[in-house]
Amino acid sequence: MDYVSALLPPAVMAVFFIGLIRVIVKTQGGANKAKEDAAVDAALARAEGARQASANQDA
Repeated sequence: MDYVSALLPPAVMAVFFIGLIRVIVKTQGGANKAKEDAAVDAALARAEGARQASANQDA
């Protein structure tokens, strides 16, 4: 029975990993893609604005 206890943790991790990959693949694109893209664009714009503001203060 030692082989069962030795194989159980890797098997459980493999099942959770496969589940994680399935969730990631399923959530790519679809109805939420535009909302996620808009959120990323807004965050990038804020970061760019902050970078330009700090560059203007240094000058």
